[in-house]
Amino acid sequence: MDTNTATAAEAKTTFTDVIKKSVLENFSTDIDISKIIITLLISFFVGLFIYVLYKRIFSGILYSKSFNVSLIGMTLITSMVIIAINSNLVLSLGMVGALSIVRFRTPIKDPTDLIFLFWAAAAGIVTGAGFFSLAIIGSVIVGLVLFVFVKNASFETPYLMVVNCDGDESEQAIVKQLNTSVKRYNVKQKTVTSDNIEMTVEVRLKGQETRFVNQITEMSGVKSAVLISYSGDYVSQ
Repeated sequence: MDTNTATAAEAKTTFTDVIKKSVLENFSTDIDISKIIITLLISFFVGLFIYVLYKRIFSGILYSKSFNVSLIGMTLITSMVIIAINSNLVLSLGMVGALSIVRFRTPIKDPTDLIFLFWAAAAGIVTGAGFFSLAIIGSVIVGLVLFVFVKNASFETPYLMVVNCDGDESEQAIVKQLNTSVKRYNVKQKTVTSDNIEMTVEVRLKGQETRFVNQITEMSGVKSAVLISYSGDYVSQ
């Protein structure tokens, strides 16, 4: 009985010593300085490429330089994390647990911004893992695709027209004028009361022609007509 107890204690002590030795060896292992410098330089240039491309093809309302700079920072920081994970098993387990509690609450309204965020993170991961060719070639291909489909794509500017008139005859006259003045239209909302009809119409213009709004305003029975341009959550008259 005493022999079994001693054997179990010795096995337990041996296992503990192995774990301690493994941890100490892992934390005493350093990373090659040249590898760190090369990896971070490549990450910086890939992030800089993403920065320049985002600035060139941005088509939103307000350009945010801080968001764009954060793309470079995300590429570098992600590479640094991946270098640490690849070089130290014990540290990688701790970092996974630490990063799992991080929450990012910055609202991303434009889907294109979300693409750039994922691109920066993926480029940092690939570069930190040592796949430099994949990071460079993949970034060039992704950049060309985004440039072609975002920068050179022609989008029709949508408009909303809010019209108030006093009866069915005025409404029919407005519809007739829209049929001849705009490319296409779609009635989004219509509110009818005893002495007023309010319509919200989405219209696509022929070129930049907006004079039809004045023509509608001058019609008999039309109280008001307002044309509003909008893009996403942004609305401006």
